[in-house]
Amino acid sequence: MPALPGQRSLPPARPRRRLRVLALPEARWALAALVLFLLALPLHLLGAPGWSWGTLLLATYVTGGWEPGWAGLLALREKTLDVDLLMVVAALGAAAIGQVLDGALLIVIFATSGALEAVATARTADSVRGLLDHAPHTVTRLRADGTEETVEAGALGVGDQILVRPGERVGGDGLVVSGVSDVDQATITGEPLPAAKRAGDEVFAGTVNGTGVLRVRVTRDPADSVLARIVRMVEEAAETKAPTQLFIEKVEQRYSLGMVIATLAIFTVPLTLGDPFRSALLRAMTFMIVASPCAVVLSTMPPLLSAIANGARHGVLAKSAVVMERLGQIDVVALDKTGTLTEGTPRVTDVRPLPGGGLDEAALLRLAAAAEHPSEHPLARAVVAAARERGLAPPTATDFAALPGRGVAATVGGHRVRIGSPAQLTGDGVGLAEELAELAAAGRTVVVVERDGVPVGVLGVADRARADAAATVAAFTALTGRAPVLLTGDHEPAARHLAAEVGITEVRAGLLPQDKVAAVRDWQARGHRVLVVGDGVNDAPALATAHCGVAMGGVGADLTLETADAVVVRDELAAVPAMVRLSRTARRLVVQNLVIAGTFIAVLVAWDLFGTLPLPLGVAGHEGSTVIVGLNGLRLLRAAAWPGADGGRAPERRRGPRSPGDRVTV
Repeated sequence: MPALPGQRSLPPARPRRRLRVLALPEARWALAALVLFLLALPLHLLGAPGWSWGTLLLATYVTGGWEPGWAGLLALREKTLDVDLLMVVAALGAAAIGQVLDGALLIVIFATSGALEAVATARTADSVRGLLDHAPHTVTRLRADGTEETVEAGALGVGDQILVRPGERVGGDGLVVSGVSDVDQATITGEPLPAAKRAGDEVFAGTVNGTGVLRVRVTRDPADSVLARIVRMVEEAAETKAPTQLFIEKVEQRYSLGMVIATLAIFTVPLTLGDPFRSALLRAMTFMIVASPCAVVLSTMPPLLSAIANGARHGVLAKSAVVMERLGQIDVVALDKTGTLTEGTPRVTDVRPLPGGGLDEAALLRLAAAAEHPSEHPLARAVVAAARERGLAPPTATDFAALPGRGVAATVGGHRVRIGSPAQLTGDGVGLAEELAELAAAGRTVVVVERDGVPVGVLGVADRARADAAATVAAFTALTGRAPVLLTGDHEPAARHLAAEVGITEVRAGLLPQDKVAAVRDWQARGHRVLVVGDGVNDAPALATAHCGVAMGGVGADLTLETADAVVVRDELAAVPAMVRLSRTARRLVVQNLVIAGTFIAVLVAWDLFGTLPLPLGVAGHEGSTVIVGLNGLRLLRAAAWPGADGGRAPERRRGPRSPGDRVTV
């Protein structure tokens, strides 16, 4: 695609990496074993000299069996009985009694199964590490004298200033020093529309600059950028093992030992009763193959790792396989209010002129915006933003004074204007008490506007609920069978007003951090598994206490991110119930895999003990079950596996224009 006018083409960043199967040693050895076996098979069937096909089959044993055999011997040195070693021993045992072709078939299928497992693991990691491909190789760094130099992105340090030209990717996390542009942050936030950036705004490595030129001061080491943190967290998660997997591995050792004892018994008992040596050994080798728990061992981690990778692609980072398994177990959900159910940004919701003040709504808002314009307080910004949204141009204020804890004062149009809380302003006005009571009952934060010492109006300010808050509450209700509970430090009227808006019936307001912890512990004492979703430092204790804690936002409150079990990198609350559904799907696949593996083992073992199971069929059945459970787990890597808030596929992102108040948070 040609560059837009005034816009450079993207720099030669790394192309999107695709997993090359033959780059994996397991895949190369498996392919070599398969080719050698396919060359030997027709020679054997056509009666060619034994040395011709025998040499090829020997090479098949070596190429397909040396790696698992060596790994099994190393495990044996640590007093661990590895099923890989048992498979190699079974193949050698088959060859020892003349079943060379059958043993080679076992080696080929076993090597292919191992290659598929390696591909599954590598594909999971590749789907996450591919995020790093969005970061540029090189960046333009500004020297102290203002000249430019091209350096490796990894060489940037905190405090360096970089120049980001139109169309380039931002080279590091930092703050805009100068310049105005729109930045496409979809790789980080998932937001389809670019976000306006100007001096003081934060930008992230790997995001794409629009048509403006930005000068950015690096505030975070490249190794600690948002992209790097995402990759590191998911890689750490992939290295953990879920309780189900740990239990299976614990049982595996005892099972494998019992299987070896049973194999010896199946060999020696018939032999002492007069069975031919070859027949007894063949039955024993077949038993060792079909009874091996390879498919059982592979049942757990592929679904969980695939779910972790899929969640990461959609902006939810589960920190471990333990977390991925726990998410699907929750039956009580507790939600924080500000920044979690709400946008975390105050907005003017009510403009109420007082009788006798001589102002209509527009005039009152213009007056308040003029007095608040020089202030940096969040309430002041909300008032100014409300005036701008209505197209009102505030007049210039003079003699501005910020009164900490009391509001602001300024001279506007020759009048002294004060804005503050009702408790700090002493004037009285007609209808003031009624307006204050009505707005307070609606859960609004109320500010009074005075002109020359006389109240002329009242403004109601509130934090707006997220667009997806109601859908998220409904999704959690469907998942757990009960509506979520609102845990907040905010006052009761505001909390109940929001709860009614989004569909929550149980509200606990005015809570300190220790009160939230006490509520979580109370539920847990009654046998519930609690999921807490929050975004602030005050939520960190509850997140750490809960069965599972999810933090909103990937950069903000570091303590919250450290204590949470999962992090929502994108500013999408609906992703949390979707992740819970994905976890439950993964758990169902684990159960399916265990049933498949157990059924195959039971049927094949019974066939071998009470009938005559041909060795090739036993090999095909055993290794086939391993392949089936591996591929079944990989289903969760598909994009279609990500559920929407309603349990279906994720809804299309909105494509309309961004409203003035919309924000994008990482």
